[in-house]
Amino acid sequence: MINEKVFDFLKRKGFSDRLRVHKETTDTVEHAARQLGCSEAEIAKTLSFVVEEKPVIIVMAGDGRVNSSKFKAYFHTKPSMISRDKVESITGFAPGGVCPFNVPKEIPVWLDVSLKRFDFVYPAGGNDFTSVKLTPAELEQVSEAVGWCDVCKGWEE
Repeated sequence: MINEKVFDFLKRKGFSDRLRVHKETTDTVEHAARQLGCSEAEIAKTLSFVVEEKPVIIVMAGDGRVNSSKFKAYFHTKPSMISRDKVESITGFAPGGVCPFNVPKEIPVWLDVSLKRFDFVYPAGGNDFTSVKLTPAELEQVSEAVGWCDVCKGWEE
């Protein structure tokens, strides 16, 4: 049950061997951590927001929550998530499997600093039965992120 679009993208980038297929769903942070045998914090959750009437993707640690004040200070607007029923038509991926790879070029991908504390993180691989094992630096490279941001709370040690 591989998303061929994501597999081909990762292959071109040299990371297709990092794609993992799971027997059970990885549609939530809890389910993904259980399937991977890691902490929920190590799951790199991909969230979609609207900023200046355009989509923006932010990838953050599984134990992070968006801090409205930090988000507003960084993006100059209140956080407004894309509604669940529009996520797939905008990002190309259904909720539960949204990944930061091979999204439409006009959607910027930001990585939250909450991910930097781990050796490896696990974003979704394009559907709710796949994940990808990457270091934060590899995630930055493969996702073609525009940069790092600090918009989360709840994860600080």
